[in-house]
Amino acid sequence: MKKAVLVLDCGATNVKACLVDTTGQILTSQSMPNQTIPDPYYPGGLIWDIDAIWRKLAICSKKACEPGGNIEITALTVTTFGVDGAAMKKDGTICYPVISWQCKRTEKIEKVIDTYVDPKMLYRITGLKSYHFNTINKLIWLKENHPEVLTEMDYYVLLPSIILHKITGEFVTDTTMAGTTMLTDLRTRQFSKSLLSAIGLDNEIFPNLTEPGTIIGKTTSEASETLGIRPGTLVVTTGHDTQYAVLGSGAGINQPVLSSGTWEILMARTYSATLDMPPYNSEVTIELDAEAGLVDIGIQWVASGVLEWISRLFYPGIEQSNQLYSTMICEALAIQAGSDGVSMLPELFPGGFMGDRGIIRGLTHSVTRAHFYRAALEALAYYTRYGLEKLQLAGKFSVKDILCVGGGSKNKLWNQIRADVLGIPVKSIDMKETTALGAALVAFTSAGVYKNIQEAMESMATHFDIFDPGINSVQYNDLYKLYISHTK
Repeated sequence: MKKAVLVLDCGATNVKACLVDTTGQILTSQSMPNQTIPDPYYPGGLIWDIDAIWRKLAICSKKACEPGGNIEITALTVTTFGVDGAAMKKDGTICYPVISWQCKRTEKIEKVIDTYVDPKMLYRITGLKSYHFNTINKLIWLKENHPEVLTEMDYYVLLPSIILHKITGEFVTDTTMAGTTMLTDLRTRQFSKSLLSAIGLDNEIFPNLTEPGTIIGKTTSEASETLGIRPGTLVVTTGHDTQYAVLGSGAGINQPVLSSGTWEILMARTYSATLDMPPYNSEVTIELDAEAGLVDIGIQWVASGVLEWISRLFYPGIEQSNQLYSTMICEALAIQAGSDGVSMLPELFPGGFMGDRGIIRGLTHSVTRAHFYRAALEALAYYTRYGLEKLQLAGKFSVKDILCVGGGSKNKLWNQIRADVLGIPVKSIDMKETTALGAALVAFTSAGVYKNIQEAMESMATHFDIFDPGINSVQYNDLYKLYISHTK
């Protein structure tokens, strides 16, 4: 009988249930759309409907487990996006809905966080770049607007643990999720008493902190029936999806992984990171890795979101067809490196990486839509190189190549431009559901299938295409230096 781990993966766009076997093969995967809903208690606010998410996860789980005659589900685990959570009572009652990271209600709080705590100290303790949606700002918002919620709650529970409570009845906090709150101390992998005290909260507001891979219990009869699995299935903690996507890519220590989607996240697992590098508010974010003793250095920017904007603006009529990206890539291949002098600062969304507003330079009467698309690919490759330089500085390591996963890794032209700009090979991994795979590696190890994470990773079959720097590499090196001089 084939052993498998059931991974329940709640993303901002979709919720999924995946069955992963011991070789890393995705046996089945089912998904349903996910979206925020209006907050009934705050006009214009956005929240997550936990009951709806649970129903969708249950439907996906039942469908994913339907062919399970020859499959033994060894363990179950849950992974989600970071920062979001809710005030809860011990009986599972949610005292205030889960405020979405997409909600803007905490923007004003982030701007005046220095009334509670010194931003420089905040970064040095937590390693997190300041975003308005960080958990610390949501707790301050509740304190200032709904203090009764914090009084009546027993715990503040992060999103994967809300789902785990439905499955086991247990309350826990996973360290990879805790590391996204802007309330943990990187050096101790514990919540910072000084930071919690600074915002007027007690250190006991979170449930017990557990390392990834902790066995927290077994599925209850009710949850098992809801999910379509046998009662008493082992339940293992994982947590923040980003960490598990990196782990699932097979990346070793100091091996950068570029997860390319609507956002691009460049991250490397390493032993330590410099928190005091100037400036204190560096673009680099440092989170807690899925393995104790390691941290994840990351940097991010909007990527495919920019390309989608270009497709809407310049490719009307074929935007919804399956010919869209092949058309864009084919046209851009005919444009020379450097896009005939057209360059782009692709800052189209709030919280920009290199500025507050986008810029397009080098326009002439001969510029076509293909120039815009290629210029965007080049600009995003420059962002990758800039981010890679930041990561190596923070982690004090040097890299020989970079792994690329996600939807953007399928674009061969983009991969070649990346390799030319970086001056090192880009390895595009032909792998789906890297988040589910990474979570399964941890769960299999906890269930005793593997001795440790390293053995689990070595058992996975990984295939990738390699893009080496080509004839445009020297030209792109000069263009990158010029680009940075114009933008920083």
